[in-house]
Amino acid sequence: MDSLFIVANLKSNKTYDEAKLWLETFGRIDKNILQDKKIVICPSFTLLELFKSSLPNDLPNVILGAQSVSSLDEGAYTGEVNAKQVKDFADYVIIGHSEERKLLNESDETLTKKVNLSIQNGLLPIYCVQDKDTFIPQGVTIVAYEPLFAIGSGTADTPENANKVAGEIKQKGSYQVLYGGSVNSENIKSFISEENISGVLVGGASLEAEEFIKIIQNA
Repeated sequence: MDSLFIVANLKSNKTYDEAKLWLETFGRIDKNILQDKKIVICPSFTLLELFKSSLPNDLPNVILGAQSVSSLDEGAYTGEVNAKQVKDFADYVIIGHSEERKLLNESDETLTKKVNLSIQNGLLPIYCVQDKDTFIPQGVTIVAYEPLFAIGSGTADTPENANKVAGEIKQKGSYQVLYGGSVNSENIKSFISEENISGVLVGGASLEAEEFIKIIQNA
């Protein structure tokens, strides 16, 4: 059986000291609840080194991811963080999140470049789509379905509809499909119980370590 994916997207939150407190709490997690689960934690670029050095070594199922990556390779690109640099700290990377699509006007062409550079440098993309018709670049194996109305709204999609969309996405390729959008410790079970959903992408509910632990426990 494939491991259940539970991905924490901390977004643009946490100072260094706040992240240390989050890590201290998360470090006390009951290791038994991690069985058959793959936990991917995605902090800001500035916190990747702290997370890598602070996560307990006896949590092999807990892996780091980045929230994004540059569409440019290494070189004279001031301000960019490229895939080769990210790979020093993380194994996964979120690409195509609706917030970046909307606020940064990221196109399918730009996102495809990000996917290609990530894969070339050993990063596994978690590719976000808004519906069954969203373009998915070649090489992607993990897709996160995030309906726009559910992101940050507190109103999740129904598990039944999320499962339907996930099934339609899987008809297009050999994908593991995650659900993202107002996931919390109370509704997590209803989503992962659906046959086409292989895990969840958690946003706001992951900002409190106690709540994120509850999500893992209830999954």
